[in-house]
Amino acid sequence: MKVEYYSKAAYLPILELQRERFHAMCEAKAKHLAVEQEWLMMVEHQPVYTLGVHGNAANITHAAWLRSQGAEVHRIERGGDVTFHGPGQLVVYPLIDLEKRGLGVKSYINILEEAVIRTMAEYGITADRVEGATGVWLGIGTPRERKISAIGVKISRYCTMHGLSLNVNTDLKWFQAINPCGFTDRGVTTIALETGSTESLTVAAARLRRHLLELLK
Repeated sequence: MKVEYYSKAAYLPILELQRERFHAMCEAKAKHLAVEQEWLMMVEHQPVYTLGVHGNAANITHAAWLRSQGAEVHRIERGGDVTFHGPGQLVVYPLIDLEKRGLGVKSYINILEEAVIRTMAEYGITADRVEGATGVWLGIGTPRERKISAIGVKISRYCTMHGLSLNVNTDLKWFQAINPCGFTDRGVTTIALETGSTESLTVAAARLRRHLLELLK
């Protein structure tokens, strides 16, 4: 699997590169050929809001404000509702063949969540899953239940695109323009906020990469 890093990247060029690679993988599978190349794309985006194919546009509550801040808005082919990508946040796009690993959709999502949970443990942060709410959460079952990682994927012919985001040093003001992932009663957080110090995006990427590669062997 080839690992690539992109810093402060515009959203659409990365999306088009994902689509190109994803379609090539799907075409190979349709012809019963082996997928010769897989990727783990790790990106820090310029400010952008993305809305899943079935996402509710009403969850973008302050569209005029976010556009005035230079953020883009795009509806895309992943699952899930609205989320934010931008500076201080790590976004990971695995383009892989699940079939050769014997993985289904649920087990794949579980792996993405587990990689984040293990990464959080390296920061001394206790994180886990919430039933019925994809992603990784802190303070589960308390009034301060909050999300640190969002997940939304597209899978066809066992090939994957899109993936997960992890808030490292993200400015949380960006989330005030939306109902993140469609929730109105839960907050979001960052590694920096939880540890009380500025955290390196590069270090977070290296840790998350290691856990993902171990789990996706």
